[in-house]
Order: sequence, then C-alpha cells, then structure tokens
Amino acid sequence: MRFASHLRSAFIASSTLRSKINRHRTSSQSITPLAMSNEKECFPELVVFDMDACLWDQEMYEMRAMPSDAVIGDLNGRGEGVKGVMSGRDRISLHEGSLIALQELSDGKYPDTKFCMASSADTPFAEKVGRASLKLLEVVPGVTVWDLLMKTWDNVDVNQIGRQPPLSSNKSKTHFPRIREMTGVRYDKMLFFDDCLWGDHCGMVEANCKEEDSGVGPATVRT
Repeated sequence: MRFASHLRSAFIASSTLRSKINRHRTSSQSITPLAMSNEKECFPELVVFDMDACLWDQEMYEMRAMPSDAVIGDLNGRGEGVKGVMSGRDRISLHEGSLIALQELSDGKYPDTKFCMASSADTPFAEKVGRASLKLLEVVPGVTVWDLLMKTWDNVDVNQIGRQPPLSSNKSKTHFPRIREMTGVRYDKMLFFDDCLWGDHCGMVEANCKEEDSGVGPATVRT
C-alpha cells in the first residue's frame, strides 16, 4: 500500500480542520494557541502509524519466527540497505509510502513533526517480532526505523505496541491516552494512519480521543 500521497494530503486536511476550529474560538481581538500563524503549522505535531498491513506489508501475528536474515536492496534511491527481514519464509518490508515518509522525516522535511507507532499486536510474540523488525529495517543506509524514532524522542520509547496490560485491543482507550500523556501532544495536533482491517480504529480514535477545549481529536486516514 502506498500512502506517501495520503501523508501529504492528510497534513493539509488536518490543517484545514484546525483552521475551522480557530474560526470558532477566536475573536477580532485575540488568537488562540491553535491559530495558524505560519506555514509550518499546516503539519501535525505527531504522526501515529499502525504497523501491521499499514507501516509494513505483514501481520505480526502470522509470523512464526523472530526476524533474522536481512534482505539487502535499494532504499528508494538512497543507497543499499536492509529493505526486508525474513521471519521464517515470510519477508517483512516497509510499504513504499512508509519508507518515503520516514526518509522525509529523516531529511528534516517536517522539523516540527514527530512520528511514533500504535499497534495492537495480538500476542507477546507478535509484539517482539514487530519491535525486532523496527530495529532491523532501514530508512537510509545505517539508520533503522527504530534509530529514527529514538532520535526524534531523545531515546525515550513512546511507542505503544501490543495489547498486554496496560494496553488493550482498543487503541482509543489505551494506546492513544498513553501517547498523549507521554508526548504531551494534543489529540487535535495528531494524525493517525491505520488499515482498519480488524476494526475501525480510526473511527474509535476520532470518537473517544478528543480535547476538552476544542472537542476535536486526531485527523485520521484509513490506508
């Protein structure tokens, strides 16, 4: 699945949404903290990715072995690197759009935006496979997805992966409140990508994760 174009269009959509909020919350004498004062505020402060069948092409609950052998290939014209990892006979690879988005983050294209993961991986083993894959798959040669995530959060793991307590299968009840608490980023400054194959996570997050003052939650994109 390719969603690099969705990433850019969703940035614009979330910007438009916040702009509408501002019109309701501003007067001729004042500007609210959400006001769109310059171009950089067209972008969310936080982009949250589901992992399975969204960030990459596999479902971790279907994997039978920890990732091992690296598959070396071209990283979108940026050189040779770890383009895939093998879990038994299954190859785990980033979707093209995911790779582009991560490379653009690495390049500093979105200096005021950070990324993190929210995955309801079914089992403890599925969670381990997912985390191991993040630490092996490369964005550019020598820099893994995990390296990039840790760099943007000063080596603090804010990612919410799995459904073991305190997490659950409902991202809107556990993953996103924890992300909100750990990052300090408002819900209405977030953008969320999810394939929604096993439930409408986007709809649940939109309904249940709203800021009290604006009544608005994350902008969401069903990939």
